[in-house]
Amino acid sequence: MQRNDMKPATIAAQAAGAIDAASGGVVPPLQPSTTFVRDRDYQLVNQDNVYLRSHNEAVRLGEEILSRLEGAEDTQLFPSGMAAIAAVFRTVPNGGAVIVQSGIYWGTTKWIRDFCIRRDITLHEVEASDTAALQTICEAHEAQILFVETPSNPWLKTVDIAAARTCADRAGASLVVDSTAATPLLTRPLELGADIVMHSATKVINGHSDVLGGVLSTRRRNPMWEAICMDRNEAGAVMGPFEAWLLVRSMRTLPLRVEKMCANAMRVAEFLASHPEVEEVLYPGLPSHEGHTLASRQMSGGYGFLMSFLVKGGREVALAVAGRLNLFHRATSLGGVESLVEHRHTIEPHTGIPESLLRISVGIEDADDLISDLNQALLG
Repeated sequence: MQRNDMKPATIAAQAAGAIDAASGGVVPPLQPSTTFVRDRDYQLVNQDNVYLRSHNEAVRLGEEILSRLEGAEDTQLFPSGMAAIAAVFRTVPNGGAVIVQSGIYWGTTKWIRDFCIRRDITLHEVEASDTAALQTICEAHEAQILFVETPSNPWLKTVDIAAARTCADRAGASLVVDSTAATPLLTRPLELGADIVMHSATKVINGHSDVLGGVLSTRRRNPMWEAICMDRNEAGAVMGPFEAWLLVRSMRTLPLRVEKMCANAMRVAEFLASHPEVEEVLYPGLPSHEGHTLASRQMSGGYGFLMSFLVKGGREVALAVAGRLNLFHRATSLGGVESLVEHRHTIEPHTGIPESLLRISVGIEDADDLISDLNQALLG
């Protein structure tokens, strides 16, 4: 089969065709060496490898797999999702401008606000799921970057990526999409017009809660992308070989995990939507969700593993529900094989998050067990 003929499940399971050529092993090798030898004539033994910061076999393989899953021309791995976001925004010159979706992951919002202050960059925040509002601000302001997150965390709002492309063009901006909650399997932002797609690989791409990582994939190589690549290499925002090897291992089961997590999440969302102790469920897979029609058009194979729900009774009741859960670990993060619950108002009390909101990341456990656990916790 040709490079572009294989389906995502095959690309992932086969690690894009990689094996250990030296031993014949079907598992790609791990090479932890930080430096690589030259022969007696001072020629490199392997022309591709000089020093680990720039030349990491496991990183290159991870990037190849992700490029093929995203339909990207190139991909860069970073040591965290925030390092990937920082790499994008460091391309903006002092005195520049950016347009950023409001109500997204708080860690992203806080860093961007602080960075823009330090660099004298004008920051315009907008509810990007409102296409009319996004169009208005993009027509009114020029910017270097339009940054959106869909589905958003923890509000689960859906941004029309194709419409955002049009808006970005009006502002003269590059469109960057954080697609962490959608994964490369459910949404392909580059095909919808994004210039760069970003993921926190810490989440579902790794999926085992044991690797920090970030990803940027580009639709095409251009000066902005070359600046990102140069900065990553020269500033050293690189992933280590062991983390990259673990990430490659995890990606081999990514399609299976995403399929199971999406199926579980849909069942959990439907259960919660009908529960008498739940006020509202935020999940794009539900027909009642304001972004359902758009998500159905923009996502394929499921609506993701992340959702939030509002418990009747307020803060204390919500915290009590979280405290009674037995299978959902009370922990931050998302996208792992194990289900997690978080009271987001405790983390970001100043951002307008309802005190009754619980965010859950649905794992690969038996759906009936998860539903039973939620039911007993809600009923007290």
